Amino acid sequence: MEKYIEKFIRYLEIEKNYSAHTVVNYKLDLNDFGRFLAGAELEKIDYLALRKYLAVLKEKNLGNRTVGRRLSALRSFFRFLSREGYIKTNPILMLSSPKLDRHLPSFMTEEEVKKLIESAFARSGTDILGLRDRAILETFYSSGLRISELVGLNLDDIDFISGIVKIRGKGKKERIAPIGEAALLAIRGYLGKRKKESSAVFLNNNYRRITTRGVRYILVKYLHLAEIKPGVSAHTFRHSFATHLLNRGADLRTVQELLGHANLSTTQIYTHLTTEKLKSVYDKAHPHA
Repeated sequence: MEKYIEKFIRYLEIEKNYSAHTVVNYKLDLNDFGRFLAGAELEKIDYLALRKYLAVLKEKNLGNRTVGRRLSALRSFFRFLSREGYIKTNPILMLSSPKLDRHLPSFMTEEEVKKLIESAFARSGTDILGLRDRAILETFYSSGLRISELVGLNLDDIDFISGIVKIRGKGKKERIAPIGEAALLAIRGYLGKRKKESSAVFLNNNYRRITTRGVRYILVKYLHLAEIKPGVSAHTFRHSFATHLLNRGADLRTVQELLGHANLSTTQIYTHLTTEKLKSVYDKAHPHA
């Protein structure tokens, strides 16, 4: 079993060009399945064996999302084995995934975002770290970046004239997105005061590329200063970006492109967050509201 897992992992790295983080998760999930099999031959793995593995996962009280991820790794693995001719039939084809509970993402109101960014404005002045923090918050909200995408930004990725930014997203996929004038002005202000040259846009106190941990610390600091509800994360900026666009009339396909979602179904969850906007319009427009 181990040799087939290694072949599959090399396939993910070389042919599929998956990120290191994704490859590690696949390997962990498949190794767990390998331990469950306890040395059983690949050809003897059938639908019943997979059902038993699913039952073991349930006994561990793992959430549906975790079980679904394990099964997703197995589906990819067995699809690879079948395509390469290592197995004659694919035993996982008849196995259904557990139904996932859809949790609505949290988001900030437009007023809360404004208050948060203004808290960085109050500190910025000529303080290099304040200017950096303000630029980070503006960029988050302007382009809907994931935190990994923000820390990975290089100066060459930003076209200050056209107002666009090149983003390296999940699975090493690249996309182009607009970046607002407020964010560009904040970045220019920060770069103008920065003393050390670097290809990275955002640096830490030691003039190295800032880390995701560093960005999270910055966000917590300004959430406290702005006295905004706890539980807001870097990803909340992304949710807020999408929700505010939809509330102001953007179509779902455009928001999908801006977020870098592979499937429209991933973006559709944000339509549930615009209910308050619909209710507001209904209350104002319907005579019997």
